[in-house]
Amino acid sequence: MSDVSLKHITKIYPNTEPSAKKHRFGHKKDDEKAKKHNANLKVTDEGVVAVEDFNLDIADREFVVLVGPSGCGKSTTLRMVAGLESISKGELYIDGKLMNDVAPKDRDIAMVFQSYALYPHMTVYDNMAFPLKLRKVPADEIDKKVREAADILGITQYLDRKPKALSGGQRQRVAIGRAIVREPKVLLMDEPLSNLDAKLRNQMRAEIIKLRQRIDTTFMYVTHDQTEAMTLGDRIVVMKDGMVQQIGTPQQVFDSPANLFVAGFIGVPQMNFFDAQLQRSGADYAVKLGDVTIKVPAEKAKNLAAHDVQSQEITLGVRPEHLTLGVTDGPRIEGTVDVSELMGSTVHLHMTSMGQDVIAVVNLMEEGNGHAGTYRLGDKVEYTFPTSVIHLFSKADGKNLEF
Repeated sequence: MSDVSLKHITKIYPNTEPSAKKHRFGHKKDDEKAKKHNANLKVTDEGVVAVEDFNLDIADREFVVLVGPSGCGKSTTLRMVAGLESISKGELYIDGKLMNDVAPKDRDIAMVFQSYALYPHMTVYDNMAFPLKLRKVPADEIDKKVREAADILGITQYLDRKPKALSGGQRQRVAIGRAIVREPKVLLMDEPLSNLDAKLRNQMRAEIIKLRQRIDTTFMYVTHDQTEAMTLGDRIVVMKDGMVQQIGTPQQVFDSPANLFVAGFIGVPQMNFFDAQLQRSGADYAVKLGDVTIKVPAEKAKNLAAHDVQSQEITLGVRPEHLTLGVTDGPRIEGTVDVSELMGSTVHLHMTSMGQDVIAVVNLMEEGNGHAGTYRLGDKVEYTFPTSVIHLFSKADGKNLEF
C-alpha cells in the first residue's frame, strides 16, 4: 500500500524582519515591493502563507495532478511531501505513518525535477544505478533493476552514454528511470515536461501514461499546463494563491467548475463569460442576457432552488465548443467577427458580442459548417448554445451557484 494523506497542510514563510524595524531605518519602499510581490498571497504576522489548509487523500496507485498558475503553491506542496520543505502546520501521512519529522531519505519517495538533475560525469547506467548503490543493493540486483527500467522507458541503447549526448526527452526518461529503479511508494514529479518542445511533451505524456500502468506506485504530479492535467490525472487539484479551488476527475472539473477561476483556467480556449441577470419565479429560473431571455433547464433550476438562490446579477459561462453558428433552436445572439483562426479541422472564431470578446470553436467537419473558414473581419454572425451547458456564477464571490 502507498496511500498519502495531507491534513490541513499549511506552509508559512516567516518574515525576515519586523516591519516596525524596517520603517525605523527608512525601508518603506522595500515594504511596498514585498506587499506588491505577495499581493495575491495572504500575509499574516507569522509571514507569507504560501499554502493554506491543504487537504487531500490519495489512494494507493492513484495518479493525482496539482495544477495552477505560477506561484499558486503546487510545487511547495510537493516539496513538503518530499521533505524538502518543512510543514508549518498540519499533518502528512504515508501508509498511515506520520511523516512531518521524517527525513526525506526515509520517506520511501522519489522525485523527478524539471531540470533533470543528472550527474554529467556519469553514464546513463550509473545515473540510474546511483540511488541503489547508496542503499548498498547487490550489484546483480542493481543491474537487473536498471535494465528493466531502461526497457520500460525505451533507453536501453543509451545506457553507456553521458547526459550531454542525449536529447531533452531522453534525459527526462533517464531522470524518471533513476526514480523508478528504487520502487518508491510515492513518485513525485515537478513539472517534468516543461523544458521540452510541444512534440516531445506529447510523446512524453503518452510515455508517462504507459509507465503508470507498469509500475506499482502512487503518483503526485505538478504542472501549470492544464492539458497535461486533463490527460494524465485520475483526479486533479486546481490551486490558486495557495488554496485549493477544486478537486475532482478531469471530466468533473471541466463539466462542473466550482468557481470562475476554475472555469477560466480549465479548457482551451477558455470559457466565455457574459454579464447577465438571473431571474427567479417560484421554482423556475431564467437568465436575461442582453435582449435575450434563456430559460434555465429543469435540472439546473432544481439545483438553484435547493440552495435557495434568489434573483441577482450573475456571470454566465459558456464554453467555446458549445457555441453554434447560424439560426437553430435556442437563444439567438449577434456577433461581429474580429479574427478567424483556422486550426485544421476547426476554426476559432473571435467575435465582439454585447460589447465583449467571445470565442466560438467551429468544427468544419460537421454538416453546414464548411463555410465557417471563410469569415472575415467585420462579418455579422448569429450564434446560439444549448441551455443545458450554461454555467451560472455569483457576481459577489465567483462561486458556481448550483453547488
